Amino acid sequence: MCGIVGYIGRNDGVAVIVEGLKRLEYRGYDSAGVAMIGKDGKIAVVRCQGKIKELETRLEEQPLSGTVGIGHTRWATHGAPSDANAHPHRSGPFAVVHNGIIENYAELKEGLLAKGYEFTSETDTEVIVRLLEDQWKECNDYEESVRRVLRQLRGSYAVVFLNEQDPDVLVGARQESPLILGLGPDGHYFASDIPAILQHTRDVVLLDDGDVVFVTRDGYRVESLEGRARHPEVTVIDWNPIAAEKAGYKHFMQKEIFEQPRAIVDTLRSVVDLNREVLQVPELNLDAGLIGKIKKIYLVACGTSYHACLVGKYMLEGVCRVPVEVDLASEFRYRDPLLGEDALLIVVSQSGETADTRAALKEGMEKGAHCRAIVNVVGSSLARMAQGVLYTHAGPEIGVASTKAFTTQVVAFYLLALYWARTDGTLNQAGFSKYLKELLTLPRKLEEVLDRADVLRDWARHFRKVDHFLYLGRGILYPIALEGALKLKEISYVHAEGYAAGEMKHGPIALIDENMPVLVLAQKGDLYEKMLSNVQEVRARGGRVLAVVEGEPDPRLGEEAWQFTVPEAGKWLAPVVFSVPLQLLAYYVADLRGTDVDQPRNLAKSVTVE
Repeated sequence: MCGIVGYIGRNDGVAVIVEGLKRLEYRGYDSAGVAMIGKDGKIAVVRCQGKIKELETRLEEQPLSGTVGIGHTRWATHGAPSDANAHPHRSGPFAVVHNGIIENYAELKEGLLAKGYEFTSETDTEVIVRLLEDQWKECNDYEESVRRVLRQLRGSYAVVFLNEQDPDVLVGARQESPLILGLGPDGHYFASDIPAILQHTRDVVLLDDGDVVFVTRDGYRVESLEGRARHPEVTVIDWNPIAAEKAGYKHFMQKEIFEQPRAIVDTLRSVVDLNREVLQVPELNLDAGLIGKIKKIYLVACGTSYHACLVGKYMLEGVCRVPVEVDLASEFRYRDPLLGEDALLIVVSQSGETADTRAALKEGMEKGAHCRAIVNVVGSSLARMAQGVLYTHAGPEIGVASTKAFTTQVVAFYLLALYWARTDGTLNQAGFSKYLKELLTLPRKLEEVLDRADVLRDWARHFRKVDHFLYLGRGILYPIALEGALKLKEISYVHAEGYAAGEMKHGPIALIDENMPVLVLAQKGDLYEKMLSNVQEVRARGGRVLAVVEGEPDPRLGEEAWQFTVPEAGKWLAPVVFSVPLQLLAYYVADLRGTDVDQPRNLAKSVTVE
């Protein structure tokens, strides 16, 4: 979603802010802007529709300078993309950047219009800064004016303010939208995400909802909306800044696909004690007593993380023998779910900031369920809200289309299933050891798949011009069919659908002809013969068959079938090895079609508003 960078220090503020905005491009945006307090003590703003390169051109034409400023990349919510709707917004001596949605902006705007204020944009953000000027005129106290404004806002916000009347301070605040404070030797920073400031500092303060922060060049203080002092800890981020760079790959997505073996190793190392063959998950806060009380598990997420939850359902029900229900976060809280103290709610998010998922977690906590989170970002909102957390260790994921975050989420569910089943005795030590060994061999098997990426590039060359694609999976690979189709849609803009193969005769078969490629996921086992029957039905109607096959190529799929083999990884980990070829195929198709792979149109990395 939108990105925020703020800086107060001793260096060139424009360079710091623009570079930080570039590192937030992966979040998706349609306009950008910068506001600086110049040597004359006045705020100057440069903003425009389009990419940051357009903003840099504007800055060459209208140079800014200063050591205190704010910047923003906007993804349209209220008002279409335009120069006028781009941030920062100004009113009187103030400027503001804002992420989130102000739900009562129309009501506030009506009151300000009645007082004679004029508006130049369609955004809810402009209401914030106009309201700040209005409150300041009433009380002539900057800090009190900020608090008055924030207390009137309903909805979500992360905001950073500039003030000509107090040019040596930045003020930031958050409510249900991410904002962090970075502490550096040459100044202090606000940002909506860690990569924006990682090149300057690793010391950050992870702000909570309701925090208001006053920052100078030499210090800061954090207070509540009521003015009570808070003293949050300083967190040291251990990401290497190089991890957020492309490292020689053409796109971040390509790099992140190839990082998956390492990401899985890091995820399992975080909880597996190989010497004793046990799992240690103290942060999950899930002991035998609580496991014994749980009668049902609810898994809730959005997008790709939802597909990881679908895989997790198969694992938890199959290994732990506990009922599991999977919900889209955007639907979960609106259906009044039946939650109580015998239910465990697990929410899943790469960023830990997804608005619908945060709302689902809040719903679960209010209904008395035991609530846990699977997230990638340490200290994120979901990690702090939940009563326990299981971290994936994928590292920064910059490409909008999730790859390594997805596979590490699947591995996290595998680890959770093993821990649960071992704790309650469903799985004995011998079975646990077998499953653990399968997990330890998984990174090497992914390397085998990645070593043959050129085969998928050849597939992409052949099929890059098709308009439709059908993906079929059975059992635990049905969610992978959904995920493979989503990847192709997201980045190549090819219409693709994933189906449970057994449902093909209930509708999708009508679409199959010689122009319809059908990609089947063929896992050896009880359902393999049924998948072969589905393939015959596709061939009988002239459909072109592409098959990802476990083990060796199978002539029964047809001489004309395109086959890509993956190593056998076991029943529960097969989704990981089957995912990688689909990621590669989507990536190569998108690259050959010339789309913006890392920042596909209309999409954002982290959807932090509803």
